[in-house]
Amino acid sequence: MGSRRSATPTPPAPRARPSAPPLEARSALAQALRADTAVEPAAPLELPDRDIRSRRPPVLSFLLRRSTVRRVSRVLSLLALDFGGVALAIFTALVLKEVVHGRVQAVHARETTEHFLPFAYLLTALLFARSGLYAERALRPGLSRIVGSLFQVAFVAIIFAVVSGEHFSSYYLFWSSLAFAIFFIAATRGVYEKLTAVLLRAAGYRRRAVLVGRGKHIGDVAHALSDAPHSPIEVVGFLSPQPLPENGVTPLGSLADLERVLGSQRIDEVIIADPDFPKDDAVEMVDQCHRRGIRVRLAPSTMEILIHRAEFVPGQSVPLFELGPPVFEGVDFALKRTFDIVGSTLMLILLSPLLLAIALAVWVSSRGPVLFRSERRGIGQRPFDCLKFRTMHTNAEEQQADLEELNEASGALFKIRDDPRLTPIGQVLRRFSLDELPQLVNVLRGEMSLVGPRPLPERDYEMLEEWHRKRYLVLPGITGLWQVSGRSELDFDDLVHLDFIYLERWSLALDLTILLKTIPAVVSRRGAY
Repeated sequence: MGSRRSATPTPPAPRARPSAPPLEARSALAQALRADTAVEPAAPLELPDRDIRSRRPPVLSFLLRRSTVRRVSRVLSLLALDFGGVALAIFTALVLKEVVHGRVQAVHARETTEHFLPFAYLLTALLFARSGLYAERALRPGLSRIVGSLFQVAFVAIIFAVVSGEHFSSYYLFWSSLAFAIFFIAATRGVYEKLTAVLLRAAGYRRRAVLVGRGKHIGDVAHALSDAPHSPIEVVGFLSPQPLPENGVTPLGSLADLERVLGSQRIDEVIIADPDFPKDDAVEMVDQCHRRGIRVRLAPSTMEILIHRAEFVPGQSVPLFELGPPVFEGVDFALKRTFDIVGSTLMLILLSPLLLAIALAVWVSSRGPVLFRSERRGIGQRPFDCLKFRTMHTNAEEQQADLEELNEASGALFKIRDDPRLTPIGQVLRRFSLDELPQLVNVLRGEMSLVGPRPLPERDYEMLEEWHRKRYLVLPGITGLWQVSGRSELDFDDLVHLDFIYLERWSLALDLTILLKTIPAVVSRRGAY
């Protein structure tokens, strides 16, 4: 429906409604009409033929594209790596069993491997494909998804073996193969990721991204993306409807400049880095990006994280979703507690020579007790004695008030890069987080978990805001997402945000992944002081 226009013939309706012309063209057309001048018909606007919502191209053109060669090469190479990892895992498990029983029959181990390998590999490939582990680099999950998928492979393989009538003297083969598969596949894929990342960077491959938002979150997201070693994203700049303080990211204009930026900067993806981004602007922006075949991503806020545990409540006049508390109970608690007890016991046994050496070094190097008992808050905010190797002189707590002005951390944390209270041995222990090892005893006592939110000293706890205290709904951990995501380089609100992510995404696979990632994080000493 339109308004009545006198003495103006109505043009025939076009067969298909073309996309709106650019703002400059519409402005020129309006000026010409107001000036009562004749306007020559404009050439049809040609949008890029990359609409992300369009149908897939014909088979022939699909096969002729260069991207197809890269895709096939990627999938085949990953399949080959996984085949080698599964085969090596089964063979190693069988050889280890032979060694334990005092006999080494490589021929028998090879024949048994050949018997089980086709089914195990087919199951692994199918579950990996279902988990997106053969997707392109930008979308391919990491170690957590690999571990979770391999657990599923072992579980399904056991079920199939029992149902099909296979008889085993024990189920050692399944669990040992699972352990070796995690090691071999994670290691080979890790080498693959690093090697291909180096090759892609050498070839000049970068995913160019523009951030969109209005707050300080833009700078945080840009910093996190630039630090990602296996996701070579080049942040070109940001668009914001309002001027922002200097954040190290190049300003490219307002949201009205999006069309110009997408056309001139060769953008591959747009990232919304604003939890309060206006919905109307988001819908229009997503449509513009998809017409050009540009991927749109969202840096999640706390609300997006919480929505993963939303449960629909039926029978209401308005559709409601209930957000349950992020606590471990029932089967989840039993699994996590079992994992903690077994893991801490094995680590205490394996690390006992190191623990004795550290205790001796602390005792010889300075006067005072070997262990330091720091009062921390655990689950339900109940206090407990957190055990650590002593890294400071005995009067360190009395000196802290005088050092507050030297604090280099944000929020409730207290961190000094060159703390004068540290002993020489304490500096080494802090650098490599070895002072935390006695907390394995806290895990056995049930006061802590291997993985969870880090317990804070009483001084830091008293400075927490109310929303920060939600992290005390679960047992605190020796390590956590803090330790593998930047550690002391992140501000305190970001650290609490990581705690929320852990609580919502918890699984045994995630715990194992964090434990494995803690080792390189500690060795590299990034952000540790």
